[in-house]
Amino acid sequence: MHFQQLVWRTLCSVHDTEDNSQDPTIADMHPIPETAKVLVEDDIIGQPASITYHSCLKLLAEYLVLPVNICTAKDTNTNVECGAHKPFEVNIHSRGTAAIVEWICRNGHTVWKWSSQPFFKYAMLAGDFMLACNILLSGNNYAKISLLFKFMNMGMVERSSFFRIQDSYCVDTIKEFWNEKRAEIIAQLQSKGPIVALGDARMDSPGFCAQYCTYTTMENDSKHIIYMVNIDKRETQRNSVIMEKEGFQRTFETLRQEINLTEICTDAHSQISALFNKGKYKDSGVHHTLDVWHGSKNLCKKIHAAGQQKGCAILQIWNKDICNHFWYCCKTADTYEEFIDMWVGLLHHVTGEHTWALGECQHGPLLDSREKDWIESGSVAHERLAEIILDERWLKVVPKYLRFRSTADLESFHNHVLMYASKRFSFSPPVYAARTMLAGLDYNHHVHRPAMRKADGTILYSKLYNKKSRKWRLYSLKVKKDYSYIADLQRAILLRRLSANKGMARSRTRRPVDPRQHGVLSGAPAPSTQELLQIQVSRGSGQLLPKQ
Repeated sequence: MHFQQLVWRTLCSVHDTEDNSQDPTIADMHPIPETAKVLVEDDIIGQPASITYHSCLKLLAEYLVLPVNICTAKDTNTNVECGAHKPFEVNIHSRGTAAIVEWICRNGHTVWKWSSQPFFKYAMLAGDFMLACNILLSGNNYAKISLLFKFMNMGMVERSSFFRIQDSYCVDTIKEFWNEKRAEIIAQLQSKGPIVALGDARMDSPGFCAQYCTYTTMENDSKHIIYMVNIDKRETQRNSVIMEKEGFQRTFETLRQEINLTEICTDAHSQISALFNKGKYKDSGVHHTLDVWHGSKNLCKKIHAAGQQKGCAILQIWNKDICNHFWYCCKTADTYEEFIDMWVGLLHHVTGEHTWALGECQHGPLLDSREKDWIESGSVAHERLAEIILDERWLKVVPKYLRFRSTADLESFHNHVLMYASKRFSFSPPVYAARTMLAGLDYNHHVHRPAMRKADGTILYSKLYNKKSRKWRLYSLKVKKDYSYIADLQRAILLRRLSANKGMARSRTRRPVDPRQHGVLSGAPAPSTQELLQIQVSRGSGQLLPKQ
């Protein structure tokens, strides 16, 4: 490799025996090698790196045979060479993440300088650049990594440099890389035929203080993420309640043009359901279904609330069984009439009546211990249960559950997004979008990992404790992630840096699509620091204005 050859030429040779040879003449001296530079991607991508202590570097540097024996520095006034002979003093200091070794003559001139990292053009250290890029690619944040380096007493890329590298080279490259990978998936789906999609939203922070909403769509069969859209609160007049609806509409309009979308499953979001019941998508030809898990969860909440009323405590005992029966009915019934027959029969079953005029239960023999938990027919508990089961509004929604769709895998992906975009940190709109795309790339690349197996070929399992249910469960382990796509993404980022015709700008400019640009849809531009300080003082915050 070009870089390895330069490093080898730079370090020269290390002697472990006494050197009795005479100093070479000026004519015999080898020219000082140039500083190692990154000219192509392979000069740095995939190259191994190490943590090196300065004391070890100095020990090595003091035993090096330098290609120069006298100082050739010239006096700025007389233009006369210094001519000082070795030995030269070795000085090591940090510059960013690199170690700089200098050989200093007795007159204070630098005879030779060596860097532990190659340079890009415009004098940027390759290690600083790659560290800044990989902090983002690995889902970390600058503050934590900087604190780690501080504890290790290591040099760190400057904070301003990190954000400028992130904004100048990483964000747009990640977006382009995601669009390329997504286009490959869409091309496969276009030849597949009718597509069933799963959609759900994720807010960037708990509660109603969310700034961003990420609406994600997954293909039901392959479980690939096929579309993600990020909505800024400033795009919805600072109303976080309608961000999910806005995200769904953008998603639906895009996917309907790209693939043969025949069905989309969401949670029971009333605003989205209204779009299909009597809204703009009523005649779209796309069937809207609801996630059966959310339906069961809502049913559980209603029964739990009813069980807290006087005389209805027995409903708490039946809550889990009723929800399981709802799952069974949705999975088994092919038509709405079949669902109603099984669902209404629940009112007979809970009273101990398993055969009635219009039907009978389909279960086998019951345990004797269940006899003490029967609900008395006509009791307050039985009436409250009948109100929930026979609720007209509830029964109107039931047909949307009968296709038995679940967005559980999409919920798992949203939990995976936390690795890249934690809800405990704030990000600018472009960086937040890039981090969600990194999560999508990670998920799509590793979604079909095989299960890890033992030497005898059996699947390897591990156990996990659920704090809510207070029970242990088994889950199969999968082979470790390889992250093989990261090298391609690093190359794309590095190529953008190598092809730049100028260095990084000192100030970062916002993109035209950035919601913060000119206060788009937010009423006014963001206040300055001075304006914020004045507001705090006027509100009695106790903070004094700084001196002008």
